[in-house]
Formats: sequence, structure tokens, C-alpha cells
Amino acid sequence: MKYISLIIIFLLLSCEKKEDVLLPKSNVTIVKEVEDLSPIYIFFKTEGKDTIADVNRKSSIISTNWILNIDKRLPLKLVIPEVMKLQEKKRADSAHKNENAENYYSYADSIGKNLAFLPFTKVYYKMENVSKNLSQLYFRRNGMIEYRGRKTYDFPKNNLKPFLDSLVINPKAEIIFSYDKKMLYGDYIQCKILVKTIVDQKIPFVFINEEKEYIY
Repeated sequence: MKYISLIIIFLLLSCEKKEDVLLPKSNVTIVKEVEDLSPIYIFFKTEGKDTIADVNRKSSIISTNWILNIDKRLPLKLVIPEVMKLQEKKRADSAHKNENAENYYSYADSIGKNLAFLPFTKVYYKMENVSKNLSQLYFRRNGMIEYRGRKTYDFPKNNLKPFLDSLVINPKAEIIFSYDKKMLYGDYIQCKILVKTIVDQKIPFVFINEEKEYIY
């Protein structure tokens, strides 16, 4: 069954030019409605053989909820540095800071046929490898996950829940999530939604650190 990609049409008033953002898709809605929001767009562009993440945040207001509309075709190595800059700007602006304002990624729920949102306000990104002293789940761009702890395991991402159910580690230990920097943003959002739905079920005996993500 073919789905029609949801496209946000954004009119740049300054130059009267239409820009398209092809949103990621999922079959579940994490957050359905967000009020008092500011849209931020990261467009997919090319210059010769180079792919560029083109950011437009002209409509963003620090004290509001930020909705990041990011083209699913962009690789994480281009997207996340721009997201980090936006996060740093909002966190550093104490004069206009609103403690209740959140940051969300937008995506299309292909089942509910609605725009949906994924919160990431508390996430701190690092563009580097994870320390060997920490256990991690590394999401590869080919759909596989590699667990790196005392032992190493490879399994399809659809087996994440049963793997965590079977995992027994020191209760004080934590698991870090990391992602292939060459992974497309659309695939990343699907992985994030998978993780979110599993973590919300409160897996016993496993402490998952949702506030740190490594991209490398």
C-alpha cells in the first residue's frame, strides 16, 4: 500500500518562495496537540553534489513551544548539529525563558492521518562515541541494533522490547542510546518513537538514560 507523503508547504514571505518539508511517518501518535507554538523548519537542499540542512527559524519565539519540522531525507550528521545550536540558544536565553515550554519533532501519523509530535526537550546530544565503560544500544542505519555491554549482540530493531525484557544488568547501571550519523532523519524518528513506547512501559531491571544521545 502506497502512502502519500505528508508535505508541509511553508511560504517564505521575504522572498515569496515555496519550500517543501517531507515529514517522517509513523503508525502511532505520541503527542497529538501542541498549543502556543513556534514552527522551525530544516529544509533538504542540494548544492552540486552536497546535501545541505537549511534552517529557517524566523518565526521562533523563545518562550513558546518549538516545533521542529525537519525533512526526513536529511542524514543525522547534518540535522543534529543544527538541533544542538537551536537547543543551546533556547537554553541560554534566561531573559525570555519559559520553564513550561517544550521542544518537539513533528511527524505524520499514517494511521490516524494527523500531524503528531515527539518531545525531546531534555535530550542532550553528543556528536561522539560512547565511553567503553557505558552500555549502549547502537541503532544502525540498516535497521539493526547492536548492544554493547559485557557482551555484544546484534538484533533487528523490532526485537528491542524482548531483548530488554531478557536483559539483566546491575540495577545502578544505565543504557545509553546511540545512532549512526549516516542514518536518515526519517528513520531516526521511527527509532525514537519505538524507544519512547517501550520506555513508557517501564522495563524492569533496566535503567535507560533518555537524556543523553550519541550520534557518530
